[in-house]
Amino acid sequence: MHLETQAVHAGRRIDPATGAVTPNLTLSTTFERAADGTLPHGFNYTRLDNPNRRALEQALAALEHGTEALAFASGQAAIAAVLQSLAPGARAIFPDDLYHGTRALVKTTFARWGLVAEFIDCTDLAAVTAALQKPTQLVWLETPSNPRLKITDVAAVALLGRAAGALVVADNTWASPVLMQPLALGAHIAMHSTTKYLGGHSDILGGALVFSADAPSDTIGHIREWQRIGGAVPAPFDCWLLLRSLATLPVRVRAQAATAARLAAWLAAHPKVSRVYYPGLPTHPGHAVSQRQMTGGGAMISFEVHGGFAGAQAAAGRMKLITRATSLGGVESLIEHRKPVEGPDSVTPDNLLRFSVGLEHPDDLIADLAQALG
Repeated sequence: MHLETQAVHAGRRIDPATGAVTPNLTLSTTFERAADGTLPHGFNYTRLDNPNRRALEQALAALEHGTEALAFASGQAAIAAVLQSLAPGARAIFPDDLYHGTRALVKTTFARWGLVAEFIDCTDLAAVTAALQKPTQLVWLETPSNPRLKITDVAAVALLGRAAGALVVADNTWASPVLMQPLALGAHIAMHSTTKYLGGHSDILGGALVFSADAPSDTIGHIREWQRIGGAVPAPFDCWLLLRSLATLPVRVRAQAATAARLAAWLAAHPKVSRVYYPGLPTHPGHAVSQRQMTGGGAMISFEVHGGFAGAQAAAGRMKLITRATSLGGVESLIEHRKPVEGPDSVTPDNLLRFSVGLEHPDDLIADLAQALG
């Protein structure tokens, strides 16, 4: 089935007892055993499994064309689940432009567990090849990257990583399954912060991992065990909300991406903007690769304004329609001055604004950008 059809129907079924079209919400934390102690309905305790979580995981697996999915309470919990599946002292490669939350997990929590991390430019295949000369257990990809929208050739890097015996994980949060299918490009795992585009309404916190057919079974087993024993799982209501939101995912993301393409071109021509990061622009260094592996440029734009740190702060402060807030992927447009959010160790330029394009009319967004930039 096409993605639009899967988004509406995957993980859903008509309730046999009532005929309800909308899935039921099951809030129970525990489930009755039969007289002989067995579990006739397949559920025991909601930390281990729940009807709403099971339905959501089935839908997520279908959208990413994976064989299995595991849902978590946040994107960070999903990332941590992958990292804890590595053996102590494992070596991992990460992009130099990387979500600061992922970097924090790697450099603090898992560094204490002995994780050896190397940060490289994953858009440079020669750099990836050189890094893989040492034994490597994990290659982590993020494309488009956060916040400078670097584009990694997922198929090429996955081929190199697999040849080196590494687990290849692609953070597909910014592209979503609508714009890119990393498992089809060779990744073993597609990771999502479902808080973002999959949730799409800024009212759900969640994360997910989707596994390819040839993902190592022992890795899946370790991560599944961590999910169930560690307990960082989404509540039934969060799963229910997220499954509801998936139905409109293709329509939302394509509309947001279409508006973003127009806004990126407008920003690139503005005299107060010194640089625009958007893979849909022909001037973007990753444009050719993005056209090959994505079906659109996405709905995230980062841009640098003249005036340095103060100029970016002032421009963000003058926004009236576009909301100053962290996060992305919601129906409302959000903008954020990234440097103060990421802290003094951040490699993000001082004057960079990260812009999540929502579903407002593009003319209204342009008008707000115009008055804010001056």
